[in-house]
Amino acid sequence: MNLHKLIDGKIWLAPLAGYTDFAFRQICKKMGADVMVSEMVSADGLIYNYDRSISYAQFNDFQRPFGIQLFGSEAKTMAAAAQKILPLQPDFVDLNMGCPVKKVVKRGAGSALMQTPQKAAQITSSVKKVLEKVGIPLSVKFRAGWKEVTAIEFAQRMQASGADMLCLHARTQKQMFSGKADWQLIAAVKQKLQIPLIGNGDVVSAESAHQLFQTSGCDSVMIGRGIYGKPWLFREIKQKKLLSALQKLEIIKQHLQLAQEHASRPEAGIKEMRKHLAHYTKGLTGGSDFRNSINRITDKKIIVEKLENLFEENYE
Repeated sequence: MNLHKLIDGKIWLAPLAGYTDFAFRQICKKMGADVMVSEMVSADGLIYNYDRSISYAQFNDFQRPFGIQLFGSEAKTMAAAAQKILPLQPDFVDLNMGCPVKKVVKRGAGSALMQTPQKAAQITSSVKKVLEKVGIPLSVKFRAGWKEVTAIEFAQRMQASGADMLCLHARTQKQMFSGKADWQLIAAVKQKLQIPLIGNGDVVSAESAHQLFQTSGCDSVMIGRGIYGKPWLFREIKQKKLLSALQKLEIIKQHLQLAQEHASRPEAGIKEMRKHLAHYTKGLTGGSDFRNSINRITDKKIIVEKLENLFEENYE
């Protein structure tokens, strides 16, 4: 994969566990997302519970360029997991060294690896050996640090260990998702690297996306939690124009349809959509009543009618 197709001025959809599922990625791609990454996939899961774990890695050609993100804490297991996903032919593989949540870090994975940079380097080197045989690039997503900021040293070590590109979420693990992302740190890390850097953190609007590019000099921008309930943000960034309420409503309907099509059962797709609908309707007058009502409904037609009424009440 040519790195320029992944990197130069691109807008990425972040890997968001439990959120960036197949249907949501389809919508984001339609809205103009340049590069997409799977939900994080457990390396241990791929080894010991393959059928379930591989489902999180699956994608279609429409979603390309597409990367599969792996998480784990042991170099041997991570390399074996990388081998397991090669038949899917991802455009790149990403290593999660940034997830701050307790259930991940207590296993020594995610951002916990920033406490053990030697182990992180071994993981990167081991996975690189698997991928370079087939010409697949390797990226590493990491944070500003654990409690203290160590991003520059960590980034340089990942580069030396074989990473082809890096992604920095400019908060420490201790910060979790609070406070502000340090875009100046992204700029500082960028200046110390010979490989591309993707900037991540606090991109919530078209304006903030352009500001991150300008402030940090990063090669690409990744949108994470700022995309919740706003898959149209990709289009707004590129067109530099806000979508109308009617356009947004049609996108939500498309998402609902895709969720049903890609679920094991239509009812399962409706249930999966509830978390998305909660974000879509956040801040709308009557939104709370809407969310409470759909928790007991699995009929798409009724949900669409309620959604149309909600938008009419708020925007007409």
